[in-house]
Amino acid sequence: MKRPWTLPTLLVLCGLVAATAPFRTGAPVAGAAVVAAFAVLSALNSPLLYPRSISASEAVQRSGTDGRPIVYWRPGCAYCLRLRLRLGRGARRLHWVDIWRDPDGAAVVRAANGGDETVPIVVVSGRPYVNPDPAWVRDQLSPSA
Repeated sequence: MKRPWTLPTLLVLCGLVAATAPFRTGAPVAGAAVVAAFAVLSALNSPLLYPRSISASEAVQRSGTDGRPIVYWRPGCAYCLRLRLRLGRGARRLHWVDIWRDPDGAAVVRAANGGDETVPIVVVSGRPYVNPDPAWVRDQLSPSA
């Protein structure tokens, strides 16, 4: 199982390594800018930006009860990040499943994609949609949810 913090940690370490040259040559502002840029990239690729992930079985159970869509995602996915940012506060109304933390969620994604782990997948009423338009996903959220 892959770790969700591997990419953000590597980005921070790369930023620190890349910033050593400007600091050594007497350009602390440039070094700080490099560190800041890598810190932002790290934050954008971390699980902290997403609502709390739940297991696939719990998401299916909750979705059956409240009718909200399920999003299968993974850290470091640009399309997942796009979906998350474009949904804004509405993202908290969805059930999020991190496929790197939940093998059952990864199995659902592979079943929907013919063996590939292409994400995000949004499941609405039991039907999976691969990388749907965020506006469409927003429309799927009922006002009462």
